[in-house]
Amino acid sequence: MKTKILKWVKAAGIRAVKTMAETALAVIGTNTIGITDVDWLGLLSACALSGVVTILFNIKRPPIRIKIVNSFILFFIILY
Repeated sequence: MKTKILKWVKAAGIRAVKTMAETALAVIGTNTIGITDVDWLGLLSACALSGVVTILFNIKRPPIRIKIVNSFILFFIILY
């Protein structure tokens, strides 16, 4: 049971970090000309919110499913 929880925490954490990075790219890319034009507090706020939402979605549904086919392990990331 403990290993399942650790796998879930690791997968959910990785997914949350990726979502936060995507959010940062979107916020920076929408209204920024130079590095000094970035609203860093707004950026951090949006990234934190996206990370929290991702974790909450992962509580609802597992972040990954593992399926073994023909002795190859394929990782399917299910996006809900």
